[in-house]
Amino acid sequence: MRVRVPTFPLHGMKSNIDTPDWPLPGISHAHFLERYWQRKPLLLRQAIPGFKPLLTRTELFRWAGSEDAESRLVQRKDEHWFLRHGPFGRRQLPPLRQPDWTLLVQGVNLLDDAVAALLERFRFIPDARLDDVMISWASDGGGVGPHVDAYDVFLLQAEGQRRWRIGPVKRPCFQPEQPLKLLVDFEPDTEWVLNPGDMLYLPPGWGHDGVALGPCMTYSIGFRAPPAGELLQQLLWKLADGLEQGARYSDRGRIDPACARHPARLPGDMVQFLHTAFNRLKPAARDFEVALGELLTEPKQQVWFEPSQQKPTQLDRICARRGVRLDRRSRMLYSATDVYINGERVEAGLARSKWLRVLADRHALGHADWKLASAHERALLLQWCAQGWLHADVEGNDA
Repeated sequence: MRVRVPTFPLHGMKSNIDTPDWPLPGISHAHFLERYWQRKPLLLRQAIPGFKPLLTRTELFRWAGSEDAESRLVQRKDEHWFLRHGPFGRRQLPPLRQPDWTLLVQGVNLLDDAVAALLERFRFIPDARLDDVMISWASDGGGVGPHVDAYDVFLLQAEGQRRWRIGPVKRPCFQPEQPLKLLVDFEPDTEWVLNPGDMLYLPPGWGHDGVALGPCMTYSIGFRAPPAGELLQQLLWKLADGLEQGARYSDRGRIDPACARHPARLPGDMVQFLHTAFNRLKPAARDFEVALGELLTEPKQQVWFEPSQQKPTQLDRICARRGVRLDRRSRMLYSATDVYINGERVEAGLARSKWLRVLADRHALGHADWKLASAHERALLLQWCAQGWLHADVEGNDA
């Protein structure tokens, strides 16, 4: 049975926009969250009218050759798929006219200000869920095969055309002996061709197969959805890292001389020691909140910041005149009691700072905000500027 997935064109429909930065035409923020988010796909024709690639093909290929970027090359030959990881020199990539290959560059918002600005349009979902922008360039017939994602994604066509076939997948089964997790017997029920400016939203669990109709470029805006086991593993590491060392294991007076006959047997006494230590952990809800705030703001592995070369007095004068803007690579979150940035929790004295929360929400503070901030707050902001986490706003933001 064919599933009807709504299509909203930009023109000819009244847009009920209920938030200033809401980026989707023809449908309200509340309606999208109620009917589509994590429920069913949505195709938006001309979601960004007149959209053009923010990076040229040459610039994207140049990033694919950088150690600062995570890049992959996917090729298909008949029924066989091949995957290689970058960085790639230009001569390591196939000829442009060769069909059936795709170059993918992950986290381009960390590399380019214009792409970072595009990601800002999708902050209608909490920042804790927002991940990154991946850009793919494909030759004719290029794609990554039929697959299913465990996270939400918006697929924005930037250049050329791509045909998408989609369908729900209840129990994914993957092809054996392939370097990619390709679906077996994928049965799509809907098909579209996307042109530049068109955008397709897909919730988790929907199979999709995108094939380039001639050379094309697609932007994938992804959202983080880590499984519970992975998240707990990282959180426990965070919690354990903050614990005092405690008593050291000792088995004085408790070793049975008979153990010499079975020296490889794991001592039950040592197992009990670990069990007791774990039971003493007893994390409170706040412990998990702090660990989660630090974890979700940790920069990605390939991220590094350039310290400012300006003196503190110079930075102070410039920031007072222009305001400040968060570096595109910085991640910042807050809770009712704490503020987190780049894997660190802000000191207790500023944990409830109003202006730090404004910075986290807006990603910028205007010069008027700077003057209203306390000396203690400005000192911390200047420290972040010195570290490269924050910069004087070249646009002279008046927010």
